[in-house]
Amino acid sequence: MAIQPTMGFVLHDVARLMRKRFEQRARHTGLTRSQWHVLAMLAMHEGLHQKALADLLEIESITLVRLLDKMEANGLIERRKHPTDRRMLLLFLTDQARPLLDVMRGLGAATRSEATLGFSEAENAQLLHLLAKMRANLLDACTHPVAVPAADSEEQAHV
Repeated sequence: MAIQPTMGFVLHDVARLMRKRFEQRARHTGLTRSQWHVLAMLAMHEGLHQKALADLLEIESITLVRLLDKMEANGLIERRKHPTDRRMLLLFLTDQARPLLDVMRGLGAATRSEATLGFSEAENAQLLHLLAKMRANLLDACTHPVAVPAADSEEQAHV
């Protein structure tokens, strides 16, 4: 009996393979995928403090600090003092980093083209629409508590 892969498994695998292919394309730049992710997020949210960026990236603050230290040493980001809170540093892209965003967009477009080879424009549009709808559904669902099944509730009451 053949087991059919689930939607979650296929989505996860496609995302993993897209990341892998992007990394293969980006290897010549000397930047890691994590550094590309930081650049992309900072491009959309310049002026954030480190904790807010770590939250957006869904990584630990200490992990981000190491990335930022290296990126700052390479001239890609700069930390500026917050105007009213001396303890807080705000993050900005440098002029040196901005052209890399175009490189990243090109690498991403090439990777997406490979992933959707043979898709019609209508299929591409439908895929994007359906994925956006799934994301919206899950974002909404994540704002609500998960109902605990009755059997689990009784079991937990005895613990």
